[in-house]
Amino acid sequence: MPPRPYILNELTWNDVRDGRYEVAVLPWGACEPHNRHLPYSTDNVETERIAGLAARIAWERGARVVVLPVVPFGVNTGQLDLPLCINMNPSTQALVLRDVATALAGQGVPKLVILNGHGGNDFRQMIRELQPAVSLFLCTVNWYQVVDPKPFFTDLGDHAGELETSVMLHLAPELVRPLSEAGPGTARRFTVAGLREGWAWAPRQWRQVTEDTGVGNPAAATTEKGRRYVDVLSDKIAGFLVELAEADTGKMYE
Repeated sequence: MPPRPYILNELTWNDVRDGRYEVAVLPWGACEPHNRHLPYSTDNVETERIAGLAARIAWERGARVVVLPVVPFGVNTGQLDLPLCINMNPSTQALVLRDVATALAGQGVPKLVILNGHGGNDFRQMIRELQPAVSLFLCTVNWYQVVDPKPFFTDLGDHAGELETSVMLHLAPELVRPLSEAGPGTARRFTVAGLREGWAWAPRQWRQVTEDTGVGNPAAATTEKGRRYVDVLSDKIAGFLVELAEADTGKMYE
């Protein structure tokens, strides 16, 4: 099987040395438990494979995009007491992002998209600080916010629930345990009204929120739901990559 020309993990020096890429995509996930039926690698698998699907569509439409290797660790300060949940502090993420962006800028790559697959990661302030120091254009996309999930799923829990389980059943069924092994993903809510209603914010302490590490019931998840959602999602991200590849970063406003 020939290497995919938009996946850096599969390319050699001969493949890339004379090429020019307009957009680099950096998948960024996390290492954390996902209920009893999904692996610790869920965010990484989903994000890397969605990046690959979107990049394939964008490449076929003429966009010179390349997907970088996934960064497998995210911000998990509220789960530090969970075994083998690996935390990477935001300050560390900022340094990693700076190094990657600086390297790409020095090699002439003009645009970098961070494709984020973990709710605890937030790259916006990092980009605000880093953008003046590098020549390439920086932006971030949370793939789970690109498409409204309501037409696809009945339970809108945000961690190892119906959405994530359906996505994994479609993208990596070999990694999904039988749904009979899954917990119900029942989550406790904040007692303080502002935090509960969402207009105030504080990080969740995972052991206090959920017994099985899930938030949302995966019972209604299916492969077909995952396929339909991922098809729409990857096509929309691909459209963004094509438009960004064609954009003049010096003329980004109408």
